[in-house]
Amino acid sequence: MSALLHLYRRELALLWSGGGGPLLACGFALAVTAVLPLAIGSDPDRLGPVAAGLTWTVLALASLLSLERLFERDHDDGALDLLALGPIPLEAVFAVKTAAQWTAVGLPLAVTAPVAALSLGLDPALAPLTALAAAIAGLGFAAVGGLAAALSLGSRRGGLLIAVIALPLFAPPVIFGAGAVARAQEGLPPGPALALLAAYALAAAALSPFAGAAAIRSAQD
Repeated sequence: MSALLHLYRRELALLWSGGGGPLLACGFALAVTAVLPLAIGSDPDRLGPVAAGLTWTVLALASLLSLERLFERDHDDGALDLLALGPIPLEAVFAVKTAAQWTAVGLPLAVTAPVAALSLGLDPALAPLTALAAAIAGLGFAAVGGLAAALSLGSRRGGLLIAVIALPLFAPPVIFGAGAVARAQEGLPPGPALALLAAYALAAAALSPFAGAAAIRSAQD
């Protein structure tokens, strides 16, 4: 347990100190949100109905920014080989890394999501629901994004490959998360959409360590 905790703290420190961590992701989300009304128009009657969908699209794109560094940095300097030879199973290493990614990037984005949605005209009463759904989806983004990062290890255009792999898999949490907020906007219970969102996030968190560890072993070979 102490080894896992030490690894978790190490990953958090790297995400915060390496540049391009949560501050870049949150800044990117807010910057894109500020630009969107310039393209769509600032009419609240036009922005309000699509605020949820736009917010979730921005969250998905912002979640991609720091994924390239999740495994590539350790792969280049040999730290990933040491972790593979250490006492912690590679599946657990993957799980800890994605958990740190969720903590350092996903949760700050969940705090940023209501701000972005409100600036696009979302009802302020829906801000807590937006933050909750974004926090749940962030776990799915981290798990699926971590798998994409593991699959892209060793490639020359890792960032582009991560986006190609991850973005289609980001579609379900975007649909379910935006759907939960949209249902609440229409006066319907958001519970069914939140349940599907949580199911996706938990399934991704449970299954991705095994696929991710296999991809890392393949890259090391």
